[in-house]
Amino acid sequence: MLVAVLADTHAPRRWKGCPPAVAEHLREADVILHAGDVCTANVLHELAAFAPVHAVLGNNDGPDVAAWGAPETLELDLDGLRVAMIHDSGQANGRTARMRRRFPEADLVVFGHSHIPMDVTGDGVRIFNPGSPTDRRRQPQGTMGLLRIERGELAEARIIPVT
Repeated sequence: MLVAVLADTHAPRRWKGCPPAVAEHLREADVILHAGDVCTANVLHELAAFAPVHAVLGNNDGPDVAAWGAPETLELDLDGLRVAMIHDSGQANGRTARMRRRFPEADLVVFGHSHIPMDVTGDGVRIFNPGSPTDRRRQPQGTMGLLRIERGELAEARIIPVT
């Protein structure tokens, strides 16, 4: 299973439409995860044209994103891998231990908010932030994530530049 991971698209200020480099990867995805700060549900509708979408609410998301069905947290089984999602994982210090306590059954926690790409394992959990494809802030490039899941295992996790 190929999973495309996005966060912090910030439409319509930053996301005017799906960037071509992002769309290239979405076309191959079996599932799309969005870790919040979509800002308008139109982005989720646009993403759903590529593959099924699971999203969580970010601190900048409006009522239309909640009405679309995005909860504050989400736990999924993706091909046997237990994945949890939250927008804001809190401060960097103690993050893996905090995510393990928050999602005790998760193999992987996907989050956003900081716009800083991250793939870290600790305290019995892997945490993954894809960064932002459209609002890179102090990062050298806009990014997104790709996960390859095989028989319940995370076979590959990549953060890829898209700008």
